[in-house]
Amino acid sequence: MKPIWKLAAATAGGAAAAALSALPASAATAQATAAPVHAVFVQTDNTAGNTIVAYERTASGGLQQVGSYPTGGDGGQLTGSVVDHLSSEGSLAYDRQAGLLYAVNAGSNTITVFSVRADTLIRSQVLSSGGQFPVSIAVHGNQVFVLNALDGASVSGFVQVGGRLIPVPSWQRDLGLGTTSSTVFTGTPGQIEFTPNGSQLVVTTKGAANSVDVFRVGPSGPSAEPAVTSLPGEVPFGITFDSYGHLAVAETGTDTIATFAIAPDGALAQLGSAATGQEATCWITASPAGTLYASNAGSGTESGLSTQPDGTVTLLGSTATDAGTVDAAASSDGRYLYVQTGGAGIVDAYRINPDGSLTETASVTVPGAAGGEGIVAP
Repeated sequence: MKPIWKLAAATAGGAAAAALSALPASAATAQATAAPVHAVFVQTDNTAGNTIVAYERTASGGLQQVGSYPTGGDGGQLTGSVVDHLSSEGSLAYDRQAGLLYAVNAGSNTITVFSVRADTLIRSQVLSSGGQFPVSIAVHGNQVFVLNALDGASVSGFVQVGGRLIPVPSWQRDLGLGTTSSTVFTGTPGQIEFTPNGSQLVVTTKGAANSVDVFRVGPSGPSAEPAVTSLPGEVPFGITFDSYGHLAVAETGTDTIATFAIAPDGALAQLGSAATGQEATCWITASPAGTLYASNAGSGTESGLSTQPDGTVTLLGSTATDAGTVDAAASSDGRYLYVQTGGAGIVDAYRINPDGSLTETASVTVPGAAGGEGIVAP
């Protein structure tokens, strides 16, 4: 693929608390390791056996496969899905503080915990997700929450102790979305994510309710009910936070990126928006330098956007990718963007230029990953 744009220069309660109190402070998290800056982990979501494929970044910006790690569970496929069988963002999450990788196994209703050692993974735990069809994971400190997409949809909470997850049943929150196994892929929730300071937990409901739900979070878990902001017809899907702390939402119904301020009570106030001019704008990620990148599955493109302190959003342009653009991840050093494309299970690698524009450096086919979602670049 060739770039088709050029940017202008410029804690837990109950049993979990007891478990924590019984351990010395140093044991409350797993032994952290140096961040594997040059590793990229990709989830296949294969229904015959989910796998995490590990890649090492080469000196020229390419990707070289260095390992393949079964999760011990199966991937899943929502009715009507094509290039993203989970129809979600954030199904693979890296816990930098603890040196852990969390993966969903939607077809098995489980999640898997791996210890990360550079570009090597060591599977340490497979446990129930606490619901049906897990699709997204959020982590902050020792708290981990999983978004389950079916059976009405739910949020399940866990505390991480010594590199293992302990379920906290009192943290379970049912979303009451009416989702079932026959729900089309736009009728399930899209993502769960913490705010940067960890005080709130954000859930997008996509077409199931066209809302963004915000739970307050503290040591005793999430609030009993979320603050709900209705966005009729917008189909809020993927989310991230820009460099100013604004919530950025990919609104699939209008192929728009919108920014919001989140009040202490969880209410949202819209600040700005910009249409991508592309089709099926569903996923969004932020680079360390601040540029936002939105994935457009229907167009096979990645759009770049900038934001300002007041929340203004400016579209910078779009770059061609392989077919079925889904989730993406920027490397922690800010030099590269890795874009997962579900049409054929390909990951496209791009160098992020000083002005935020993208130059392709490599393209690799991930074994068994057609329709897969979940990528991190720690």
